[in-house]
Amino acid sequence: MADEITETSQTVAAGQLRAFIERVERLEEEKKTIADDIKEVFAEMKGTGFDTKAVRKIIRLRKQDQAERQEEEAILDLYKAALGMT
Repeated sequence: MADEITETSQTVAAGQLRAFIERVERLEEEKKTIADDIKEVFAEMKGTGFDTKAVRKIIRLRKQDQAERQEEEAILDLYKAALGMT
C-alpha cells in the first residue's frame, strides 16, 4: 500500500512538473513572437526615418517614474561635468 501511494505521488508530481514545463514553453514561444513583432515595428520606424536608438531610450525613460528619471539625469550631468563634457 505504501508503494502504491509513493508511486501515485510520483505520478502526480511528474504530471505537475510536465504541466509547468509545458506552460513555460508556451510562454517562451509567445515571448519570441512578441519580440519578433517588436523587431518589425523598429524596422518599420527605421524605414520611415526615425532614429531607433533614440526611440529605445525614450521607451526606457517612459518606464521610469519622474523622480527616477530626474535622479538619473542629475547623475549623468554630474559625470559629464566631471569629464568636461558640458
